[in-house]
Amino acid sequence: MSPVVAASIAFVLLVALFAAFWVWQQASANAGMIDPIWAFSLGAIALFYGMASNGDPLARALVAFGGGIWGARLGWHLWRRNAGKPEDPRYHRFREQWGADAGRKMFWFLELQTVVSVVLSLAFAVPAWRAAPPSAAWVAIAVLIWLASVGGEAIADSQLRRFVADPANSGNVCRVGLWRYSRHPNYFFECLHWVAYVALSVGSPWVWLTLIPPVLMAWLLMKLSGVPMLEAHLVHSRPGYAEYMRETSALIPMPPRRG
Repeated sequence: MSPVVAASIAFVLLVALFAAFWVWQQASANAGMIDPIWAFSLGAIALFYGMASNGDPLARALVAFGGGIWGARLGWHLWRRNAGKPEDPRYHRFREQWGADAGRKMFWFLELQTVVSVVLSLAFAVPAWRAAPPSAAWVAIAVLIWLASVGGEAIADSQLRRFVADPANSGNVCRVGLWRYSRHPNYFFECLHWVAYVALSVGSPWVWLTLIPPVLMAWLLMKLSGVPMLEAHLVHSRPGYAEYMRETSALIPMPPRRG
């Protein structure tokens, strides 16, 4: 199967899936559950590309395994975080701002994410359809980046989950573990994850396309739907968060600033 046909199939299935979710969220008034569905569906695309492509077998296996495990872990984490909880403040703010137009605008907002998912899936497509096998050195680098990023994100998520679960920390700012060095260590490792597929694609004439997903993910998290919206809420709901912002790196972990 050609990459264009596979991407077209993935896009059509995503459009149908997100449209079905839109119907569900209209009744539940909880659009936040799109987050785990997005992660699960993108991981499924990695599996699909790995099986449908005719590229190098090792690269195909690494894409299917790496993207599939990443999507399953992140999806499960987001499901546990969001299921049965009030709607994420970001989506709730959209609903309030859009008013009577909320249903229509939410539909197109969700469907826009299908386009984002297909663009991100370039990271899976390029190595999956490469004809020549990647060198052992670049495979090792890709695997190391993947382990560091997925493992680091899992650690950051676990540290925050334990902090929030402790009643003594209610309303406080998490500064434990990785969160002492970055306000969003989970976002940092999420961006790093997409770099693994750049390494896996070195040697392919289309390797430059794999630079798009990590740049796009960083832009989305830092400039659009991640940090700006989340911190606009936290600075008003968490005493001391403004001070935390002054002292702590927004993304890349580094020693906190003092004074």
